[in-house]
Amino acid sequence: MTQNNMDYTNIPKEKFAFCNDNKELHDKKLETKPVGYFQDAMMRFARNKSSVTAAVIIFLLVLFAIFAPILGSTTYTQNPTDTMYLQYGKLLPKWDVFAWAGWDGSYDATVSKNVYLSYKAIEAETGLNPVVEIYKEDYESDNKSAIGTYYDIRIDSYVGNGMMFLNLTPDQYEDLQNWQDETGIQVIYPAVDDSKIATNSLKSDANIWYECNQKGAPITKNGQFVNIYSTKGNDGDYDSLRIDGDDGSYKYAKVSGDSNAKSYKVRVLKNTYFQYRYGYEAEFIFGTNSLGQDIFTRLGSGARFSFIFAICISAINLLIGAFYGAIEGYYGGVIDLTMERISDILSGIPFIVVTTLFQLHLASKVGPIPSLLFAFVLTGWIGTASKTRMQFYRYKNQEYVLAARTLGASDFRIMFKHIFPNAIGTLITGSVLVIPSVIFSEGNLTYLGIVNLDSSTMTSVGSMLSKGQPFLTTHPHIILFPAIFISLLMISFNLFGNGLRDAFNPSLRGTED
Repeated sequence: MTQNNMDYTNIPKEKFAFCNDNKELHDKKLETKPVGYFQDAMMRFARNKSSVTAAVIIFLLVLFAIFAPILGSTTYTQNPTDTMYLQYGKLLPKWDVFAWAGWDGSYDATVSKNVYLSYKAIEAETGLNPVVEIYKEDYESDNKSAIGTYYDIRIDSYVGNGMMFLNLTPDQYEDLQNWQDETGIQVIYPAVDDSKIATNSLKSDANIWYECNQKGAPITKNGQFVNIYSTKGNDGDYDSLRIDGDDGSYKYAKVSGDSNAKSYKVRVLKNTYFQYRYGYEAEFIFGTNSLGQDIFTRLGSGARFSFIFAICISAINLLIGAFYGAIEGYYGGVIDLTMERISDILSGIPFIVVTTLFQLHLASKVGPIPSLLFAFVLTGWIGTASKTRMQFYRYKNQEYVLAARTLGASDFRIMFKHIFPNAIGTLITGSVLVIPSVIFSEGNLTYLGIVNLDSSTMTSVGSMLSKGQPFLTTHPHIILFPAIFISLLMISFNLFGNGLRDAFNPSLRGTED
């Protein structure tokens, strides 16, 4: 008998053995842990490297929004009664940690000889040199319209800020004098004899302490500046306060007013006065804006507001749109037709018109922020409702939905337990992308002047972009950092949203394996 035709009917019973002789049978324990829907979504999201990187960037931006106002110059930036802002306007970014990389508050410029001498005059009086480096000096420009000689130099914007006039009360004047004695840092510099200044415009310039012509050009003798300080014996009313300098020869204050309300007009160095007033040396990581406010702190505060505002709008629109779209898609028919017509009417109203009307009539009653929120919510949920409706039409006739209905599940349970999870990926992606969209829309509205969210105590990223736009060519740092922030925000949220969409899409489950 061949092997293929072998007869198996006569196999001896000794060759047989029971598989589970005298043993109880049990189901085998699963070797792997069960994976839930959200856990599976996060596992698939983690495989998307670009989305993970975007999530990290968003996390860092959120940390910046939380901690920048705390770590920054909050007192200096947000004091609404402070009148010194303009004196420190448009200072360049400065951070000693990265001074080696040019982050030193300085800039390159080509200046005339008179401007160069004005910087040297600051050095001669204070000992602080605004000219960090000289690239090329005392040369004639190739431009035929340029008259005179010029200097290519690097200027420290903080020291080059120079002097300013201050009117102090007797107590303020005495406190400042005492601080100078305690620290050894000079803030008040000798008063100037106005009679030796040719024009009224130059008399208002606190940096003029030397003889000059009517155009402000210094008149030097043997290469030295000639001071025009007020000395003892000149006119003026003085009392027992220390209005004389340490050398006892110059006057340091011009006194006006009667004995009950005296005022002391002094010349102070802005750099050291800042140190006296706020307790630390002026150093702004992102520089200052046109009003002299710290951009680092303001950007953190504006980012915090923009994040909170956009997240609130996104959550409200998601809530309204999900319920509205679920009812449309699940019931269909006349209910769907009626609700769709309502959506069509609302979507036909221009957003700009709605916002403008709300700002004109509603903002005066509830404030600009609530009225802007109402404008975003009025029609913002329509897109979410449309996506939800589409997903419900797609899934409501699936077999698992029919099985749930057959088993007696309620409409609410079918809608939000069985159908809605299939739409959550698309809805979450749309809601996430609403956040940068709202921030951009707010920026556009602020730029057009429809909404004003900028004040001494609050701002937004869009407001900072609007305020920095006029200085794009002269002081680009004012708009640079808000622009970088919002660019990173937009790119990161798009990548992050795409990753969430893929992660929460049930149809992609297991396709990566």
